Amino acid sequence: MCLAVPGRVTKLEGDDPLLRTALIDFGGVSKRVSMACLPDAQLGDTVLVHAGVAITRLTDADADRLQQLLDEAASKKNAESVDE
Repeated sequence: MCLAVPGRVTKLEGDDPLLRTALIDFGGVSKRVSMACLPDAQLGDTVLVHAGVAITRLTDADADRLQQLLDEAASKKNAESVDE
């Protein structure tokens, strides 16, 4: 199963759109990712990252909704683990 994870752009590096990278904050864990698919991304944008590449920008409303769904899924998974 493939999963794209939301994160916030905290630092942009490089001028070449095909080589540009960014530090993305995933709830306290930062990772460097390729920004080749999102050359117009800005600091503070929330993006979806898959396989080390930012693939799309999210609106604040979409980012909040996605985070809510991920939290609910994690909560259900944790509840199942406790029941076993």
